[in-house]
Amino acid sequence: MDVATNREESAVPPLPMAEARLIARRFAEPDPKIYWPDFLLSAAAGWGAFAGAALSPLFSPLQFALIVVSALAHLRAVLFTHELAHLKKGTFGTFRFVWNIVEGMPFLVPSYSYTGVHIDHHRPGVYGSTRDGEYVSFGAGRPWRTVGYVLLSFVLPPLLVVRFLVLTPLSWIVRPLRSVIWRRLSSLAIDLSYDRHPPNKEDDETWLAQETATALLVIAVAALIGTGALPLSLAFVWYGVTATILFVNSIRTLGAHAYRYSGDAKVTKQEEYLDSVNVPSGDILSKLIAPVGLRFHATHHLFPATPYHNLPKLHAALEAELSDNRAYLSTSRKSFADALRRLWKDAAAADRRRAGERADAAA
Repeated sequence: MDVATNREESAVPPLPMAEARLIARRFAEPDPKIYWPDFLLSAAAGWGAFAGAALSPLFSPLQFALIVVSALAHLRAVLFTHELAHLKKGTFGTFRFVWNIVEGMPFLVPSYSYTGVHIDHHRPGVYGSTRDGEYVSFGAGRPWRTVGYVLLSFVLPPLLVVRFLVLTPLSWIVRPLRSVIWRRLSSLAIDLSYDRHPPNKEDDETWLAQETATALLVIAVAALIGTGALPLSLAFVWYGVTATILFVNSIRTLGAHAYRYSGDAKVTKQEEYLDSVNVPSGDILSKLIAPVGLRFHATHHLFPATPYHNLPKLHAALEAELSDNRAYLSTSRKSFADALRRLWKDAAAADRRRAGERADAAA
């Protein structure tokens, strides 16, 4: 991180963490009575619109509209994987199983692809470093990298199909490929160079069953489309919905942090929080872009175990009850457009500083 950012963060008073922890205790309990209807209604809306899109005339305005509706509903349902990563092991077992069947497997993102990776993102000493698969230094220079990251959304769906349709079955025969797939092709990460750790206690214990079942599902659907039992248009609708999910989620991801760190940075809890973003705005667009509590991403980084349905309440309580809330409120943005504008501005400023330093060195 550069000197300008250090000055910026040093001007912020310390977070009163002892007070914040006492407040957060009131909001720590997940409620299955909220999880189940929210997830099931979102998934039902997503699959209903998906079916409507598949039955609509190919490339018609109605089909495109239903693809967008399906994608937004499925985005909410898919992002429950974030909750699964934080729920205590041994709890919500049926919910985890149903989520994998209804959302994880059909969109080729079974829960094991995220659980261990995301826990690393919250691990002390890992956040913002080269070992953090969910961190890229977007705010530290080269602003056009953010555009490349967003455009990747339209390339990833066919690569996911190849991963499960071709590479997974091939690894059943070519055993050394198994390790390569786990390390390089089994993580929902934004850092494409991320090298995943070997399977450990932080990962889903059923990861092999999830992967095998997902591969068999893809093989079965491909066979049915290949034989004409299912229409080819189904593949187009799946691509459209999946790419739209990834596109919207890429906007949310870019708006989740300031991404100021680069290299093997080691940051404090306050520095991690100040590098994260809240978008407490209640506008419908923010809620659609970042459902399941993810508008309060900075608050989540303070208290990762807080269930999504309590994050708005925790945010309001911290804002109202902290004796000094200046540091807490400093991470808030007016909207995701504001968060992205600041990210681009930070990256461009970092480029200008580096250009100036090179010019001074050459003089």
